[in-house]
Formats: sequence, structure tokens, C-alpha cells
Amino acid sequence: MANPVQFLSQVRAEAAKITWPTRREVVTTTIMVLIMASLAAVFFFLTDLAIRTGMALLLG
Repeated sequence: MANPVQFLSQVRAEAAKITWPTRREVVTTTIMVLIMASLAAVFFFLTDLAIRTGMALLLG
């Protein structure tokens, strides 16, 4: 079993290796996610509309 002091030392060393994204990177990736989610929503809406219209024509 590891020594708690040694464990905390290793945790601190690993935490020091973390690189946080810049503000610009966060804004850019957020915008990209919003665009992709919007495109997916439009795609699924149009697909649903096409299937619904096709079923309505088939079933009369």
C-alpha cells in the first residue's frame, strides 16, 4: 500500500502536467459544437419530414 504523503506528491506532480485550453480555443470549440448540433438537428428534421411524407403517401 502506498504512503499517503507519497500519493499526494504524485497527485500534485500529475496535476502540474495539466494544460488548460486558452479562451480562444474554448470559444472556437464551443462554436463548432453549436454548428454541428444545429446541422444534425436540421438533418434529422428533414429526414423525419421525408419519412413522414412518404408514409402519408403510402398509407393514403
